[in-house]
Amino acid sequence: MITPVEKIANRKIGIIESISPIEIKVNLDVEAPHSIAMGTGNPQLFPRLNGFLLIPCESGFIVGRIGWLSIEPSSYPKRKGMRDFGILDLPFPSRKLKLNMLGILRLVESEKELEKKYEFTRGVHSFPALGDSVLLPDKEQLRSIVESGTNGKVKIGTCPLADDANVTIDPDRLFGRHLAVLGNTGSGKSCTVSGLIKWSLEEAQKHLQKTSKTKNFKDDLKVNARFIILDPNGEYSNTFQKFNSKVFKVYPNGNEKQLQSPSWFWNSHEWSSITQASSKIQKPILNRALREIKNNIQPKDDYHKKLLIRKQLSYNIMHLRSAVQTQTINSDATKVGQKLEAIFSNMQEEENNFPQWKEYLTEILSEIQKVLKKNKKSFEKNGQLIEYYVAFSNAQINDIINKLDSFLTTQLGGVLTDLKLSEDTPQPFNGAVLADHIEIIGKEENVPQYIDFLVMRIRSIFSSASMKRVIGNIDISLEEWLNSYIGKHDNQQVAIIDLSLVPKDITYLVTAVISRMIFEALQRYKNGGNRKPLPTVLVMEEAHTFIQKYRKDSEEFSASRICTEVFERIAKEGRKFGLGLVLSSQRPSELSQTVLSQCNTFLLHRITNDRDQEMVSRLLPDSLKGTMQELPALPSRHAYLLGWASEIPILTKISHLPEQFRPKSDDPDFWDVWTGTKRREVNWKNIADKWQGKPSSKKVQENNNEPTK
Repeated sequence: MITPVEKIANRKIGIIESISPIEIKVNLDVEAPHSIAMGTGNPQLFPRLNGFLLIPCESGFIVGRIGWLSIEPSSYPKRKGMRDFGILDLPFPSRKLKLNMLGILRLVESEKELEKKYEFTRGVHSFPALGDSVLLPDKEQLRSIVESGTNGKVKIGTCPLADDANVTIDPDRLFGRHLAVLGNTGSGKSCTVSGLIKWSLEEAQKHLQKTSKTKNFKDDLKVNARFIILDPNGEYSNTFQKFNSKVFKVYPNGNEKQLQSPSWFWNSHEWSSITQASSKIQKPILNRALREIKNNIQPKDDYHKKLLIRKQLSYNIMHLRSAVQTQTINSDATKVGQKLEAIFSNMQEEENNFPQWKEYLTEILSEIQKVLKKNKKSFEKNGQLIEYYVAFSNAQINDIINKLDSFLTTQLGGVLTDLKLSEDTPQPFNGAVLADHIEIIGKEENVPQYIDFLVMRIRSIFSSASMKRVIGNIDISLEEWLNSYIGKHDNQQVAIIDLSLVPKDITYLVTAVISRMIFEALQRYKNGGNRKPLPTVLVMEEAHTFIQKYRKDSEEFSASRICTEVFERIAKEGRKFGLGLVLSSQRPSELSQTVLSQCNTFLLHRITNDRDQEMVSRLLPDSLKGTMQELPALPSRHAYLLGWASEIPILTKISHLPEQFRPKSDDPDFWDVWTGTKRREVNWKNIADKWQGKPSSKKVQENNNEPTK
């Protein structure tokens, strides 16, 4: 029978030669294995980079990760007893390695007497001494290092460096604090993302079925999970049919649904970005138009016409009062005079439309005309008449304000000091009406020449048939949209938002609006009395395209910047409201650093670009910098799992994903198509007809596997 002391002696491979706070240098014994170690009960490769070794300590074992291997010349072989007997020996190379300390492995009590159970905890609070032994871990210890400490519920792969121990994750950790899946094209990112969703839903369903049997729940219970995938390349459309998925497209087929991001969802910043409104004149007019239209004051009938007059005159009174308080009536008298001219012109029209107010309106018009006539001056310059206004007195403007106030109080119910809905409230309205309303305000403000481009831009947006498919619907209610895209309270859902055919002009805006609406809906869910968040996962494929770096000192608010700012807000605040973010990107160096730094877990596939490696290395502690040097050599389906969801960095071979669950992102098979092994039928007429909005002819079925006869 082998004693515990003999068992440990069989696993000893060297002694500690030097110690520092970040690494330990080990001198290997001459008898230590050179390729395969047999002393642990099962064969394992040794020595190998990233392998695990143990150092006995008072708390159990210090776990170290091999980060460096070397052979150094030595004056004599370090074999015990040889020199004592005077035996002549030739110089022998000495093998050495360095360990990065990861944590402590403790033996804990197990329910089974003969079963050893270990528990791994991150961090080392006491260091070993010089000359201490270094051991190979056995099979149970290797598995404990990889599997313990994460409360793993979902298996995502195995660790080839730890006897293929299962690599499991806790969804609360993985999705709750944001995940970044990074790697080059073809390294397996999309399959990893798809697999994480599939395996999580399957494990949750198994647990639900097990619970329903023990607690006599209904057998037809569904997993109450929510995954929303923003898919810019249309890769996921057929991936999650098993999981009650909904696919939203610009041009839907079969069971697919129409992608909708109505323009009345857009807030004022988003309207400003898509219309490229200037901040000095156009933005204030645009915001005012949005407020008035969303408060249902379009002139449809007499009631709404009167309400419009009341709103406009209330706005005019507040504007004139502000001009008096800020003394704009002196510093910019011409602008105030032009405002009075606009008020005069509008009230002349209302005098004809509403004869019952003629007495009041005539009195107001007379007062305004008297003030304008007294303060208006002119002169000729180069044959051109130049008109301007001299400073108005407080009494002149206050008299006009009092007459307007009296008219509103006696005839229209008084001054409205606030509008019920702001310009950012998602209230349905026809976007095409906005341009007309802006023109009305422009004439009232006497700045029609400054809003021509703004009006033209809005009209061009709503004249595009492809854009109107996505942004023009006002029939869907906010409740229907939330039920459709986020899901109801009792159903499992994977929502796939296919952005591949969204018009380029609005791609960033549609992505930003959908993401913001999801975030704000979950925010209101928690703050609306529920007090608990609604767990939801938002997946962003090709994240470097939509979450780009931007200059914060720039005043330009483009649609791409708006999109990035939405994701920055989700990254910083989403966890509090149950919204987890999963980013998949092949160019982390182009991602917003704010978003990337908020990701607490990383799955790093093969990364070969120097800039991308440098960017990712900034997010890692110094002890893990060596991991970056291994990323260029990682094969497909292999990735390093590190961060909040894993106690230690684990090289993971991602589990096999069946063909039907893989996103359609395979490399093109040129040779098979060239040689006829796989066939591709081409009918450009069907594509051209669909492209041009014509009825499509017979659908072409592709047979990728049928060999040429």
